[in-house]
Amino acid sequence: MAQQPDGEPRSRGYSIFLRGTPIGREGVTVRSGEEGTSIASTGRLSAPLNLTLRQVEFNYDPNWTPQSFFLDASIDGGSLVIRTRFEGGLATSEGARGNTPILATHQVAPRTVIHFNSAAASYVALARRLTTAEAGAEFRIYVVPQAEITASVGAVHVEQMQLGTSFIDVRRYEMAFENPGASLLVNVTIDSDGDLIRVNIPSQSLDIVREDIASSTSRTRIYSNPGDEAVIIPAAGFNLGATLTRPVGSQERNGSPLPVVILLAGSGVEDRDGFAYGIPTLGQLAGAIARSGAMAVRYDKRGYGQSGGRAESATIDDYAEDVRAVVRWLRDRDDVDDKRIAVIGHSEGAWVALLAASRERRIGAVVSIAGPSVSGADLVLEQQQRALDQTNLSAAEREDRVALQKQIQSSVLTGRGWDEVPTELRAQADTPWFQSLLAFEPARVVRRVRQPLLFLHGALDRQVPVAHAERLATMARENSRSKSIDLVVVRGVNHLLVPAVTGEVDEYGTLPDRTVSADVTTATTEWLKTTFASIR
Repeated sequence: MAQQPDGEPRSRGYSIFLRGTPIGREGVTVRSGEEGTSIASTGRLSAPLNLTLRQVEFNYDPNWTPQSFFLDASIDGGSLVIRTRFEGGLATSEGARGNTPILATHQVAPRTVIHFNSAAASYVALARRLTTAEAGAEFRIYVVPQAEITASVGAVHVEQMQLGTSFIDVRRYEMAFENPGASLLVNVTIDSDGDLIRVNIPSQSLDIVREDIASSTSRTRIYSNPGDEAVIIPAAGFNLGATLTRPVGSQERNGSPLPVVILLAGSGVEDRDGFAYGIPTLGQLAGAIARSGAMAVRYDKRGYGQSGGRAESATIDDYAEDVRAVVRWLRDRDDVDDKRIAVIGHSEGAWVALLAASRERRIGAVVSIAGPSVSGADLVLEQQQRALDQTNLSAAEREDRVALQKQIQSSVLTGRGWDEVPTELRAQADTPWFQSLLAFEPARVVRRVRQPLLFLHGALDRQVPVAHAERLATMARENSRSKSIDLVVVRGVNHLLVPAVTGEVDEYGTLPDRTVSADVTTATTEWLKTTFASIR
């Protein structure tokens, strides 16, 4: 924690997000002194967690040995009270959940970290302990009132958090919580004083974010290029936080206006750098484009990072309109050649790029990278089938899962049949974005595109196999209004555009090369140069 006088409390507010939607808030107060550290909190989480924290308190001695824990809460409308004391290497818990008594005793390590699931305050002590931790460090975590587990640090990333136009240094720790039966990846971000900034649990789509960081004026700067400039772009009732990347020295040369490329990420990738599995795909593409002599723009999707708007209500149509807002902003700049504005979309971003180009004639060229060729509904089923083929499930179990997925998709598209879908799955699927994804038909959009088109694909792409690029190119040649259609397949490259061996998703975390393939960037920039020259 940041340094403070003994006994003087420090209070922080934390916002809790589930799949990008705010579901609650927790206020945390920390008091440190000669007798140790006390961390107290109150808060409330709405559905699906339905948790009210009336009073939570974690107490540690000066050496971070746990002393006691107290919880007074309600879950799903029922009461939950737990009192835990730590003495002689034992954690003894007493309490009740509704009318069911709680009584548990476990052996614990001397400096175990007290943890209660879903409470932001649980991570505050861990954040302080992480200030001196390196990769490979291990911590004992006592999950009240269940068991003690081990949490290990896999990697430590030094990053910068952008608040408005200023930056603070932060460290992000990739941690594995070894729960019984499964390992849980948890990203814990702290500042230089050990103050908790953010907790991200990818598998649960859960984020706990300090309130000043949760505002739309903040973002983590994951990747930067020499010619990067932070900019704000006006959209439909909100602003998009963006980065404009110039060729190094372009401002000093005072030359002619430059061509510019707008970069779009795929589904599930919200930040402007296109960060996924340790690879900032869009950030690296922007650098390659700038080195080729053009400018590049990448931006946080609406509702994320420094961009305003509502993420939970955004659709593919909305994302296409955001592209058009960026085009309007670019056309008003003196350093932009408004006849040479291109859009590059990766994965789902390829659909957004094609849709925006079909509506906006001021877009001069389109690059679809790893774009799907079938409807969203068919794509989801195709990807599910591939995932099932790699499991040990019986044929009957696979059929049941496919049938359930088809029922979910039918309910999303028609609004009927939800009584046949488990409540928790409906909460995940019944969203405007998923509905727009399932209903999207690339064939209908491609035929309306007039601009030059490049379909680029990695030959080892297993998420969206290379056959999709071939079908898209055929669609465009047979039905679109474009007179320039090219197809490039890059050997040895996966869906993330980096060199791979098998291309499978389970290989992503082990890949030694986290740099977008030079074959991908060269094919893209050379095509852009040729295309821009033809429409100059």
